[in-house]
This record gives sequence, C-alpha cells and structure tokens, in this order.
Amino acid sequence: MPSFPIIDSHVHLYDVNRLSYSWLERRPGINRPHLFEDYARATAGVEVEKLVFAEVWVDPHLNLAEADWLAEQAARHPAIAGMIAAAPLEIGRRIQPQIEHLRRHPTFRAIRRITEAEADDAYCLRPDFVEGVRLLGEQGIVCDVCVFHHQLPGVIGLARLCPDTTIVLDHIGKPPIRTGERDPWRDNLRQLAALPNVHCKISGVVTEADQANWSREIIRPYVDHAIECFGFDRIMFGSDWPVLALTTGYGEWVEMVDWIVEECAVGDRRKLYRDNAAKVYRL
Repeated sequence: MPSFPIIDSHVHLYDVNRLSYSWLERRPGINRPHLFEDYARATAGVEVEKLVFAEVWVDPHLNLAEADWLAEQAARHPAIAGMIAAAPLEIGRRIQPQIEHLRRHPTFRAIRRITEAEADDAYCLRPDFVEGVRLLGEQGIVCDVCVFHHQLPGVIGLARLCPDTTIVLDHIGKPPIRTGERDPWRDNLRQLAALPNVHCKISGVVTEADQANWSREIIRPYVDHAIECFGFDRIMFGSDWPVLALTTGYGEWVEMVDWIVEECAVGDRRKLYRDNAAKVYRL
C-alpha cells in the first residue's frame, strides 16, 4: 500500500432511490445505493484523504439534480473534495446557464459528457461539442472524457482543437483487454499524450478485462504503456468504485497499481496517487 494518503480521482456515488440511472439495469451487481458510508467501508485498510466524485451517467435532464444531490453529500462528508458534473456539451455555448448552476457548488471542478455509447465515433468533433469544450477552457473548467479505445482518434482531434482546455482521459481510453489487443490503442494513446493539455486516469482498467479470466500480469502492460506515454506528471490514480467492485476489491486494485509502480521513485508515486489530482482538480 502507498505510504501516504491517496486522493482518489474517480469515485461514483449515487442513490437509486433519489435519481434514475437506466444503465444500472444492465449492472444488477451495483444497482443499489452507493453512498459515502459504503465507500468508506470498501476502502477499509487504505488511507484515502480525499475523493473526486465523477458523474454517474444519470438519466437525461437529471444532471443538475445529481450535482445538487452530490453537494448535499459533500456538505456532510468533507472528504468529497471535487465534483465532475454531467452536462450536455453538445449544445455548445448554450450550456452556460447550466455552468452557472454548477458554480453554486464549492466542489464543482469539471464536466463530463460520456460519449462511449454514441454510434458516431467522432461525436466529440461535432462543432457545437467543440465549442462547449472550448467554453470550459475559457472558464477554467476541466473536461473529463470517457470513450472506448476505438473512439480515441476523435479525442485526439478534440484536444488539438481545444488546446486551452484541460482534458482528462478516463480509464486509459478503455483498451480492449478482453481480447488481448493493444493496437491501435497504443499508438492512439501515444498521439494523445503528445498533446500537453491532456492528462490520463489510471482507473477502470480491470473493468475492461475478462472478469472470469484476468490477472495482474494481463493488466500491467496496459497501465505501463499509459504511464510511459503520459509520464508521472500527467497521470492520476482513480478507483472507478463501485464499478470496480464488479471485478475486484478496492484494496486489491490499490495493491495492483502499487505493484506496477513499486520500483518508481517515491516522488513519482506521490504524483500518481495524490499530487496530480490535487493540481488538476484544484483540491
């Protein structure tokens, strides 16, 4: 385990009794409330100082209600230090009123519009979407991106078109670990990492593996490549809890990442586990 407190850059908290999340119907193992108290139990044995809440793909038109709900939780649990809210970037600059709403919440730091389910792999290159992401950069708001590996060329284009916006790639671009493929994901990740406004989360990796047949040795080459591409100044640890729990435990994921970086300098490990998240999300 790390010898210093962790900042978890990617945690999902939700209450299915308050809001609707249709995608959870396809994930019965986690289709129930997951609150801060549940997270605290899951992380027993791991010293987590702070966490960044990541929006949970709430049903359309409930995104501001989700942010309001999270603000209530953060008021009770100071460890919830940052919020990545959901918002429809595809409406371009018409998103401004929603940004003003989100700014009421002290933990608001970033916006994520999940595009992994879009049939158009270049969805994020649509003109209004690009304008929405540029607007975030103008206002110092981070843009989290969640896509599958085959959609990475669109993210490369987006990052090039929005050089003044800090973009964070979630889950190392969801590589095809189930099939054991690494290309063209490796080259796309390398191209994305060449753009200085892009950061990468070492999160959600085990979820992309075959849940019935995986090992840390299978996972390692993908994490190693992400670290090699982005370097220790632009990566950050995230758990993707509780989606993580569909495949492995919280402590096991931390131990796996620690095993991968155990020979790295302490300063680099601190950047991975806490410093970079604190910097990017201004915690």
